[in-house]
Amino acid sequence: MNRRGPWARRISATALSAAALVAMAAPAEAATSTSTASTAAAAEVDYATWQQDCRSVMDQALPYLKQRIAATEPGEKQAIVFDIDNTTLETDFGFSYPQPANKPVLAVAEYAQEHGVSLFFVTARPGVIYLPTEYNLEHDGYDVSGLYTRGLVDLFKDVAAYKTAQRVDIESKGYTIIANIGNSATDLSGGHAEKTYKLPDYDGQLS
Repeated sequence: MNRRGPWARRISATALSAAALVAMAAPAEAATSTSTASTAAAAEVDYATWQQDCRSVMDQALPYLKQRIAATEPGEKQAIVFDIDNTTLETDFGFSYPQPANKPVLAVAEYAQEHGVSLFFVTARPGVIYLPTEYNLEHDGYDVSGLYTRGLVDLFKDVAAYKTAQRVDIESKGYTIIANIGNSATDLSGGHAEKTYKLPDYDGQLS
């Protein structure tokens, strides 16, 4: 597997099947109040650079999460919401199934789940690949408390609005979303998270 080659081609989520799991992406738009890391120009990025940039963001997230988890209120149910493609999984670099976990993100997720935080995954992937997606996440070491994929009607909705609605649903179940982690602004906009952390997408080339 050549992880340092050019970007894998991206395929629209509406055309995905289980056989196309390794080439998925989500759109991007501007975000606010988000922790990010400085990154190289998109044309210069390879796998090692991407991993370094992801690690820089997670190095910001982990100290906050340790502090926030330690300050859990009695009876509080804490949750983290993750995007999937090029966030929790190496979509554009993982040319196999199951796709490998994005290691810096997995390290943060493992700390959280070991300390009682529930992990929810909100993705633009269509519901037809719910089961292989859930298996992939669990295979890589993520404890999946909830996985939100798009139904037929959702495919025609604005992605940012769809993802915000899923976070509202998680809150309605009594969870406090202490962090929301993704690589596109559509993953993070709309509020309903105490902190947001944006991984690199290199101007939408790694979506």
